[in-house]
Amino acid sequence: MASVLVPVLYVGIVISSLLLFSHFYRKRNAGKLYEPYFSSHPERDVYVSLLQKTDPPAHEALLKAALVRRAMTDVSRVVRLREDKPALQNLLQKGSIGDDLWNSLLQAEKELEAEIVEVVAEANTFVEGWGSIIFQSAGEMIANEKMRTVYEETAASREIKEQKYGKVGAKIDLPLPQPVLMPGPPPPGHPAHAAAGIPSSAPGTPVKPPNSLMPPRATSTKAESVASSDGESHDTPSPSKSSKKKGKKRK
Repeated sequence: MASVLVPVLYVGIVISSLLLFSHFYRKRNAGKLYEPYFSSHPERDVYVSLLQKTDPPAHEALLKAALVRRAMTDVSRVVRLREDKPALQNLLQKGSIGDDLWNSLLQAEKELEAEIVEVVAEANTFVEGWGSIIFQSAGEMIANEKMRTVYEETAASREIKEQKYGKVGAKIDLPLPQPVLMPGPPPPGHPAHAAAGIPSSAPGTPVKPPNSLMPPRATSTKAESVASSDGESHDTPSPSKSSKKKGKKRK
């Protein structure tokens, strides 16, 4: 009996000690303040200060602009958290970072969720349904600002690279392209017809194009008689006349 109670008592002592340790550890971490993942939110502070201004009150357009700027900051922070979370999770599993940084990121996620809900509610107070599209508009404005920044810095970056690597080549002024006019066919009777071997014809008569076939001419169904110089015709005698001549000779 004593051999059974000893291992059971040992397991109970170990489990109870682990539960006590986890209880005090969680209680200690619950009251611990982690360093914020994002230092501050100046756009939110500006909007709140404009909203609380009463003498004179801030204009509605100014409040809307401040709210859109606040939403733009929230969108950029959401993108940063999505990019940093997988990397920090991988480093935490390898033991490269401590739990403080990971807990700070989780706390920033919760704060950002509450911030998004608050921005949507504030947008709906100005225009009903604006809260569903305000973050989409904020994302488009962020992309536009990035493109404008790259465009404005193009000249400066080009000068820096030219100073570092030198000019690649001199500028060459190319002439403007001239339009090419294709010559048309020469009119009838032009010397070019004779040079090309195309006979000129009277108006109204078909002209045989070069390297082509002429359509067949229509043949008459009636036989044409050819008159001689003395007015006699060379037509073949008809069968009736020949029969009459033969009857006269028999008589």
